[in-house]
Amino acid sequence: MHAITYDQFGAAADVLRLSEIDSPAPQPGEVCVALSHSGVNPSDVKARAGTRPGVTKPPFPQVIPHSDGAGEIIAVGAGVDSARVGQKVWVWNAQWQRAFGTAAQRITLPAHQAVPLPKGVSFETGAQLGIPGLTACHAVFGGGGVAGETVLIQGGAGTVGYLAVQLAKWGGAKVIATCSPRDSDLVRDAGADAVLSYADPDLAAAVLDANGGKPVETIVETEFGLNLTTDTEVIAPNGRIAAYGSAGEMSPTLPFYPLLFKAVTIDIILIYLLPAGPREQAITRLHHALEDGALRCPVDTVLPLSEAARAHELVEAGHRNGAVLLDCQG
Repeated sequence: MHAITYDQFGAAADVLRLSEIDSPAPQPGEVCVALSHSGVNPSDVKARAGTRPGVTKPPFPQVIPHSDGAGEIIAVGAGVDSARVGQKVWVWNAQWQRAFGTAAQRITLPAHQAVPLPKGVSFETGAQLGIPGLTACHAVFGGGGVAGETVLIQGGAGTVGYLAVQLAKWGGAKVIATCSPRDSDLVRDAGADAVLSYADPDLAAAVLDANGGKPVETIVETEFGLNLTTDTEVIAPNGRIAAYGSAGEMSPTLPFYPLLFKAVTIDIILIYLLPAGPREQAITRLHHALEDGALRCPVDTVLPLSEAARAHELVEAGHRNGAVLLDCQG
């Protein structure tokens, strides 16, 4: 099969190559999926570039990148219902602690990591559900339902933030989102009740004003370190800060005393490590939102498998309106 591989860290154009490798046959408990699309996420780009602290070389002699994808099951191993052959699925954690991910024509992986796509949901959408979808869903609902509450989503125009805006609104919350002014209409169209500039010098006051002077119960946070002071000011007693990123400040100073006297829960999310129970809950909620027509997963660019380096460069550059996908059969 055709696959994108790398065996050393470096710039995408220098280390990613189109290779021909064998497609592993499914072992007991596994399925083989003919992939339609592969999702390219910032975590995939960082892993290929070797930017993770303390990691000096790839964890395997040959790596096929990307953890997200969607396609059709074409073979099953022993112990897997043969009726699953022909089933349309999306996959999660495809390359987490594994050598071979979804930047290929086929992938073989444990059967439970291939989730049936809801009826009418496209492969393009399915290829976004693993990392962005599950992160957004767990960030919004990891503390329970949000109906009747207010959710602040920092970075509402980002891939995760945009999905989180839609999910929080679908869940019955009032949604306040921050973004750059150029993205205000995009975020408002996603369902945000109030859209604020993340660069507002008095953002805390703006958030409270948008919520009628009341603090917010949940914060979905893309820049935990940079926004911690604001978040501490606007979070409600017994509130929850769900942080999935902190690239701008990786070693923040924690204002423990004010957080303590609000009994704030800080939920640091790494979706790869989400336990089975919460993951199943997030999958179920994602599917229900899709079935209700409440969740749009926009696509910015689709490139053929052979242009994987260009796809990585687009993700690195940022400023995109939707996902970057590879057409695994193109």
